[in-house]
Amino acid sequence: MTHGSTLRPVVRTGVLLAALTVVLALTVLHDGYNTDPGGLSWWYAASWLLFGVAAWSLRKVPVRRQAALIVAGGIAVAATGLLAPPRTSTDSYRYAWDGRVQSAGISPYDHAPRDRELTGLRDPWLFPTDPAQCALPDHARVDGGCTRLNRPSVHTIYPPVAEAYFLLVDEIAPGSARIKPLQIGGALCAVGTTLVLVRILRRRGTGGGPGTAPMPVPVPVPMSVSVSVSGAAYWAWCPALPVEAVNNAHVDVLAVLLTVAGIGVLTGGRGAGRLAALTGGHGAESPGAPTGGRGPESAISRIRAALGGALIGAGVAVKMLPAVVLPAVLRRRPVTVLLSTVGLIALSYLPYVLASHSSVFGYLGGYTQEEGYDDPAARGRFALLRLVLPPSWSLPVTLVVLLALTAYVLRSGKPERPWSGALLLLGSAFLLLTPGYSWYALLLVALVALDGRWEWLTVAGAGAASYVTARAAPGFPVATTAYAIAAGAVLAGCVLRLRRRPAYDSGPAEVLSNGRVSV
Repeated sequence: MTHGSTLRPVVRTGVLLAALTVVLALTVLHDGYNTDPGGLSWWYAASWLLFGVAAWSLRKVPVRRQAALIVAGGIAVAATGLLAPPRTSTDSYRYAWDGRVQSAGISPYDHAPRDRELTGLRDPWLFPTDPAQCALPDHARVDGGCTRLNRPSVHTIYPPVAEAYFLLVDEIAPGSARIKPLQIGGALCAVGTTLVLVRILRRRGTGGGPGTAPMPVPVPVPMSVSVSVSGAAYWAWCPALPVEAVNNAHVDVLAVLLTVAGIGVLTGGRGAGRLAALTGGHGAESPGAPTGGRGPESAISRIRAALGGALIGAGVAVKMLPAVVLPAVLRRRPVTVLLSTVGLIALSYLPYVLASHSSVFGYLGGYTQEEGYDDPAARGRFALLRLVLPPSWSLPVTLVVLLALTAYVLRSGKPERPWSGALLLLGSAFLLLTPGYSWYALLLVALVALDGRWEWLTVAGAGAASYVTARAAPGFPVATTAYAIAAGAVLAGCVLRLRRRPAYDSGPAEVLSNGRVSV
């Protein structure tokens, strides 16, 4: 292959990345959530289109250059989220307030922002009194003024590791920085997740890039072999990152980083043995074999299980959503993983339990009711099921389907590919529940990056349409249509992969030379 033929794909992908970065910058600068949701939706559509084209172009880039291009592009994409204050969500203002309250030595679970006991902590930028500013959208009236915080009458909803993060940011950030430190923290978490994904994909030998199907067994390769890591671009370049993780500074991105790191720890350390098994060597460990014994390898395996479980537990203690991945990671050392996960969650709650006079679960129960998860007819939840079932059946059917999928993953999931089962569970939950908040899908995007089944990204796109585009067409079932399209894309992708599966059920030599690995 000539130098020119290898350079052209790099240049082409770089140009597409530059175009994506420009469009994302204009998207973030367009303050149209309340005034022009239709126009903002077109910017979203352009961003997702360029993202798809750039990710597809990456498949032609030589594998030795992919990692650098993915990381550099991911930094540029994430940086666009820093160009403006939060555009489509006010959650980060609540983060800043919770950090401010904790810095004053008060538990964030004890008082609602409206409570008079906290009047002395109200910063003017969070609680303005100017009538003109109070007339703006997303400002709630409070004691003759207003606040940027949503739901100022209820206690916080966020778990303890999230609260610890808010406190850390408040302590290290200058007082005049306002919301920018949280946005920078989101950017660092987003780029950090990219680096972890690249490392996992390189170690496991599963590129999962555009136009490829996931290999039945991840193939670890020698250090002298270059491995495609193109799947990491699904995360690094996804438009959801600069919008939700950085600009809106949603703490979900911290949960994603911890969860992905936990999965990486749980799936590490077995490369040499499995390569030996695939290539006819000796001393291999079967992926599904028990990891008993009392030797050094067993001790290291237990440590990895404990550390991986603790990291996932920390992710759950940021946002509850990462708990969905647990069934997929319990195929090896389930007791150790589960105990370390639960133990970390319990330990993280302990100091807040001791310091709080109110429930440390805050507004969690009220939030679930408010969002309609207990009422199938409320706020567009269970939209697809309600097309074919009576509304009263939606919640029971959802629970039965998710329990069945959980049992399937626990019984048949591949321990060397826990992200596949986790993606199936999380993606199916989204299609059944049809949530209306686009940032919930950040973890799903990261799982797609690991697994390679790109069709699940349409579920993330459906969340964005539900959150933004539905405001531009209140009389049209945008959420239902978007999630229906996503469900169709997922089913089509499943059928196509099953039809192509024989091409990937090959031996070690074919797997190592199927286009993902280049010597």
